[in-house]
Amino acid sequence: MSHSNTYLMALLLALPCAASGGEADVISARAIRATNGNFHFEVTIRSQDRGWDHYADRFEVLAPDGTVLGVRQLAHPHVDEQPFTRELNGVLVPDTLDTVVIRAHHHPRSYSMTAQRCNWSCRDNG
Repeated sequence: MSHSNTYLMALLLALPCAASGGEADVISARAIRATNGNFHFEVTIRSQDRGWDHYADRFEVLAPDGTVLGVRQLAHPHVDEQPFTRELNGVLVPDTLDTVVIRAHHHPRSYSMTAQRCNWSCRDNG
């Protein structure tokens, strides 16, 4: 495949949502490889936002070993917009990885128990 193309990566949902759900759950994600080799992520979160004192305040893209590759701060509560999708651009994912983990963080609680594992089946071999 050519470096000049954009690649849509296949999504593998390896960690399904728990029946009760958490404070902020990543319910789906999509990874697209840009022409410069960095990744663009589209992440959908369902959270129990109640206002500024109780809301999903960020999501993170991590390597399987826990190394943080990218963070998207969420600027405000999404009380009336559930679930919601936000993007994170310019994430450098090392060529040695074929999987990342995406997790949401809830203020004031912590990280959700539900994350998504993104795995792509096509790699840029050009």
